[in-house]
Amino acid sequence: MNIEAIREFLGWCTIINIGVLAFSAIMVIALRGTISKIHQKMFGLDETAVHQAYFRYLANYKVAIIVLNLTPYIALRIMA
Repeated sequence: MNIEAIREFLGWCTIINIGVLAFSAIMVIALRGTISKIHQKMFGLDETAVHQAYFRYLANYKVAIIVLNLTPYIALRIMA
C-alpha cells in the first residue's frame, strides 16, 4: 500500500464521516423532542442531561474526525 492509496482512503473516510456528522446533527435538531423523550425514558435522564449528551456526542465525533481523518490526510497531502 503506497502513500497515494492511504491518502485517498483518508480523504474518503473524512468525507463519509463528515456526512455522518452532518446527518446526525440534522436529526438531533429536527427530531429533538421525539428522540429526547425516548432517550430520557431509556436512560433515566432529564431533558437537560439528554441535550448535553447530544452536544457532547457531536463535539467528540467532530474532534475524532479532525484528529483521526483530516489531520493525517492534510499531512499526507503536504508530504506528496
